[in-house]
Amino acid sequence: MRDIAVVATAHSAVTSTTETPVESLVPVLNEVLANAGLQRSDVGFWCHGSCDYMIGQPFSFVQAVDALGAWPPIVESHVEMDGAWAMYEAWMKIATGECDTAVVFGNGKSSSADMFAVMALQLDPYTDAPLGLDQVSMAGLQARAALDAGVISERGMAEVAARSRRNAMTNPHALVSGEVSVDELLAAPRLHDPLRMHDLPTPGDGVSALVLAAGDVARSISDRPAWIRAIDHRIDAQRLGGRNLATVASATEAARRCGVGDGRIDVAEIHAPFTHEELLLTAALGIDPSVTEINPSGGALVSNVLMAAGLARVAHAAERVMHGTADRVLAHATQGPCLQQNLVCVMEGE
Repeated sequence: MRDIAVVATAHSAVTSTTETPVESLVPVLNEVLANAGLQRSDVGFWCHGSCDYMIGQPFSFVQAVDALGAWPPIVESHVEMDGAWAMYEAWMKIATGECDTAVVFGNGKSSSADMFAVMALQLDPYTDAPLGLDQVSMAGLQARAALDAGVISERGMAEVAARSRRNAMTNPHALVSGEVSVDELLAAPRLHDPLRMHDLPTPGDGVSALVLAAGDVARSISDRPAWIRAIDHRIDAQRLGGRNLATVASATEAARRCGVGDGRIDVAEIHAPFTHEELLLTAALGIDPSVTEINPSGGALVSNVLMAAGLARVAHAAERVMHGTADRVLAHATQGPCLQQNLVCVMEGE
């Protein structure tokens, strides 16, 4: 298997924008190429993650190709998923020797509609969708199941929110940040029992992008590439009643296959839009919070750009390796209702 690394990243995030997807993509793609010192003609493969449901137009992702340029001719692909799964496809493309470099990007625009309702269209159309659930209702059901099982606590959820906002103070792309006490958060009213406002993600419009490269090409681009040592994704049952919502079996299996427990994890960027999800995922992935710094970027809780938030976790974790502030990191992305599908990526320095 070829050595493959993340060698450059770029992000954007705003609470809302009137820009088209192409207008949002162009500056971020230009930035990530500049950060890698590449021209468009140097890129062997382009892979895009987004969701047509968010735009309300079939094959809307085709418009994004305009952001890549009409010349030179390109090889590109699209996944109807978070950009983290586009990264997996690009990683496979490079691993099989079809190219040496790839640009991966994910984008979403939450401000165009009620995305909590739109994303509920992922539910089983016969058993779950007719109930009229949205993402917050489902998250509330999962949080209640975990609380009743005794695997999390409301104070623990508030601690996640407080830490995420504090960490976000150093992230220029975070949409919410600041110091707030746990007791202050717990004093807030419940909106969707047991969830309070701080337990919900902050939606945003934006883009995340990164560049993958193989072997000596990666070394020529970056002084300290973030080498992808393992990557895996697994999926649980779609039907909410078909699995235990207080555990995340697919994340546990993906982490096992990636050898997460084989060494120290310095930083873990976990894609957890809701506070209880971070607690469930920390346990499922086998992360020790006393050893591992969790979501130093603030995570999806403070900046949840749909279809890009998972890729952003990979990018932020890779940045810690490339900047020399971490040696072995974990990045995680999720998709589907109540943490249905989970991707794990372990990266290391040279």
